[in-house]
Amino acid sequence: MSDRSYLDWNATAPLRDEARLTLEEGLALLGNPSSVHAEGRGARRAVEAAREQVAALLGAFPAAVTFTSSGTEANMLALTPLIETAAEKRPRSQLIISAIEHVSVRAGGRFPREAIAETAVDSEGRLDLAALQEAVGKTPRPLVSLMAANNETGVIQPVAQAAAIVHAAGGLLHVDAVQAAGRIDCDIIALGADLLTLSAHKIGGPKGVGALLRRSEDIHIADPLMRGGGQERSMRAGTENVPGIIAFGAAAAAASRARAAEAAHMRLLRDQLEAGLRAISPQAVIFGADAERLPNTTLFAAPGMKAETAVIAFDLEGVAVSSGAACSSGKVQPSHVLAAMGVAPRLLRGAVRVSLGWATTTADIEKFLKAWTKLATALSKEGRGIAA
Repeated sequence: MSDRSYLDWNATAPLRDEARLTLEEGLALLGNPSSVHAEGRGARRAVEAAREQVAALLGAFPAAVTFTSSGTEANMLALTPLIETAAEKRPRSQLIISAIEHVSVRAGGRFPREAIAETAVDSEGRLDLAALQEAVGKTPRPLVSLMAANNETGVIQPVAQAAAIVHAAGGLLHVDAVQAAGRIDCDIIALGADLLTLSAHKIGGPKGVGALLRRSEDIHIADPLMRGGGQERSMRAGTENVPGIIAFGAAAAAASRARAAEAAHMRLLRDQLEAGLRAISPQAVIFGADAERLPNTTLFAAPGMKAETAVIAFDLEGVAVSSGAACSSGKVQPSHVLAAMGVAPRLLRGAVRVSLGWATTTADIEKFLKAWTKLATALSKEGRGIAA
C-alpha cells in the first residue's frame, strides 16, 4: 500500500498502533465478562477500563456508556419513542431530524415513518435554527437528532444552540458524533446532548464496535434492541466483544491525547489541497467552504464531472477517495446532503469527498493534485470546461 494514497478517512481510519496492540491482548483474554471466576473478572476489568477511556473522550460518565456493534446500531438504539427520564415516562411523540443526517438516522429507528419530521439547512449545510424552533414548537416531548459534523461536507453543526431550543420545548437531543469525535471537542455536557453516538473505526479502533452515551443514568431506553441477558446494564444483551471494546478504549485514549496536534496537521494539509485544487480548476466548487468544518474534510465538484468517473480515475492513479458517504454498497447516488443545501443539478452528481487523517502526508496531497490535474485536463479536452 506504500505506493497508494489513502484519502478516505471519513469512511474508515486505519488501526492506531495502540489499538492494534490492545486488540491482540484482548484476543488472548479467556474469560466471559459476566462470569464470576478470576478469568471472568479479568475480562470485566478490561471492559470497564475501556468504558472509562471512551467516556473520557466525550466527557461522559462511564456508567452511561453502552457498547454496541457499530455507530448505526447505537443510532438505532437511541432513536425510540420509549426514552424515559426521571421526570418524564411518557413516550416521545415525534422524531425530528435535520435534512443532512446519516442514512442510519434518516431510517428513523423505532419511530413510525409518519412520526418523523425533517428540518432544513442553509446553503452551507448548517442546521436552520429558526426551522428547528418552529418544528419543536409544534410537538410535545420531541426527540431531535442532529449530527455534530456532516460526514460528507465536514460542516460542523450548531449543536449547543440546538440543544437549548430542544430542551426549552421539553425535548431530548441525540447527537451523532461519529465523524466529529476525536477530531473536534465533543464534550457531551458542553454540547447539551442527552444521547450521543460514536464508532470505533472512525477514530482508529477496530470495525464492528460502537457506543451510545447518555448524559446521565437518569436517561433510560425502555426498549433495547437486543434482548436476552443483562449485559451492558440491560441496555444491550449479548456477550461483550471484549477484544474490540478494549481496542476501542485504547483508540479513544490515543485520540484524546493527540486530538489538537492531529487537527492542526490535518487542517494544514486540507488547506494545501484546497489551494491546489482551486489553482488547477478555478471552476471547482468546495461545498461548505464558508462554514466551520472538520479539519480533515473537503467535498468538491466541478461542472460536467461525474463522481463515479472521478473516483475510478483517482483509484487508477493510486489515490483512494469517495463520492460521499460510504454506506451504499459501492453505489454512487446523488447526495441528499447536497440536495438539501440547494446545490445545482449540474454539480449534484459530481461531488467527490477527500478526507485526511493523522498519517496523511504532503506527498499524499501532491499525489492527489497530480491525479486531479490529469483528470481535469482529460475532461477539459472532452469539452466539459473543468480545467482552468
